[in-house]
Amino acid sequence: MTETTTDQPSPDPPAPGGDGPGDRAPGAARVRGLGTTIFAEMSVRAVHHGAVNLGQGFPDTDGPDEVVEAAVDALRSGDHNQYPPGAGVPELRRAIARHQDRFHGLQVDPDTEVLVTTGATEGVAAALLGLVDPGDEVVALDPYYDSYTAGIQLAGGVRVPVTLAPPDFAFDPVRLEAAVTPRTRLLLLNSPHNPTGTVLSRDDLAAVAAVAIANDLVVVTDEVYEHLVYDDAEHVPIAGLPGMAERTVTISSAGKTFALTGWKIGWAIAPEPLLAAVRSAKQFLTYVSGGPFQPAIAHALDLPDAYFDNLRSTMEARRDRLADGLDALGFEVAIPAGGYFVSTDIRPLGFDDGMQFCLDLPEHVGVAAIPHQAFWDDPAMGRRLVRWSFAKQESVLDAGLERLQRLDAMPRG
Repeated sequence: MTETTTDQPSPDPPAPGGDGPGDRAPGAARVRGLGTTIFAEMSVRAVHHGAVNLGQGFPDTDGPDEVVEAAVDALRSGDHNQYPPGAGVPELRRAIARHQDRFHGLQVDPDTEVLVTTGATEGVAAALLGLVDPGDEVVALDPYYDSYTAGIQLAGGVRVPVTLAPPDFAFDPVRLEAAVTPRTRLLLLNSPHNPTGTVLSRDDLAAVAAVAIANDLVVVTDEVYEHLVYDDAEHVPIAGLPGMAERTVTISSAGKTFALTGWKIGWAIAPEPLLAAVRSAKQFLTYVSGGPFQPAIAHALDLPDAYFDNLRSTMEARRDRLADGLDALGFEVAIPAGGYFVSTDIRPLGFDDGMQFCLDLPEHVGVAAIPHQAFWDDPAMGRRLVRWSFAKQESVLDAGLERLQRLDAMPRG
């Protein structure tokens, strides 16, 4: 999922009372307790202390020059500076359909089954708002990206976790079956998974599909890391499994694949009845966005195979560089099969609270990371885990690892 930031922390909504109308709190219940994302807080600390930011999952280099130039051409042409069509510009929707066929063997109708969104975050939010009624249960892989928690809450849904337990974060279909009840409406998947790097296998997805079909559930799947799978892992879209195309909303984006996270170009793919529900919510969020960027991303999706192969091999090498360095420092390292992130257990180094560790790290060591407990339904499950991003230049990874040699300066206790 897209990592979100804000410039200034927002305080938690105040308790009832005060100077607002009557005794009512100014914040609506649907946003109460959401506060500020952990990514914003840690990024502010990183800037304040001049720290190497291995926390937030954004690349530190620009995307392909030819894609950037395509956006410049679109800006200068004057043809894409007004509102684009509500569903997205036709050339991008056609490119998304070609991408699904080229990489996954899936045929989709660009006119009725593709919706361009403001990043994957909006796609997930619109899917939840459009498909979940108050009181419906949403089963999601735990730990989960923080916008899932917010989206389910905003929709009035009830979050039900299926835990990917450490140290290997493996998917257990028995836990999924136990989580589903007559009140379950939707399964929310993320593979490759943030923050654990787990990639659901074809067998895992077949088990998910069996549960979805048996219980007549909609599946919303966040696949933004679809081109970032390593070793012998394979990304398999669940929409391609028997009986799943008609009940799946597939969400992805250009940000992670093309290192253009600030452009916020994502998409949702679904059969027309499901996509209509997503579109009904999306049109009252942003309506449209990114007009000049949309034809540029259409160009990006048609880049030759060499681009995607190089992306995968480059990121795999950076994963190994960071994981090996963290292991040499004494962390217990979980090697991810996909995504941008390495997870570590901090206990071998004498720490036992990941949140405090990450709060102290920028000041005392000059590095920023993200505490795992921010992602878990039960924060205690992630208390001793920390997430590190390898979506950085090798020189940045090396600088972070060098600074981490000063961990002895960190307070413990």
